[in-house]
Amino acid sequence: MDWKVILSSFCILFLAELGDKTQLAVFTLVTQNKKPIPVFIGASLALILVTYIGAFFGNLVTKYIPTYILKLLSGILFLIIGIFVIKEAVPDVLKTL
Repeated sequence: MDWKVILSSFCILFLAELGDKTQLAVFTLVTQNKKPIPVFIGASLALILVTYIGAFFGNLVTKYIPTYILKLLSGILFLIIGIFVIKEAVPDVLKTL
């Protein structure tokens, strides 16, 4: 068991998810249902499945596509998503001015 990789993955994902839309969705579900334990269990199972899919396909894809290309494509995808988010937010910001 590679504890360094486990700890590194935990820290990176914990910080990335903190304040993320997933956490906000869980917060909203708890406020609507007033049942934190079932929401926690459901959200945890969903995150486990999504993470498994990412790890499984990540391992499969890296057999055929070099890591540097995946990093480049991921960076470009994040930039595109960021541009769309900013483009959507600008009119709201301008309305408040």
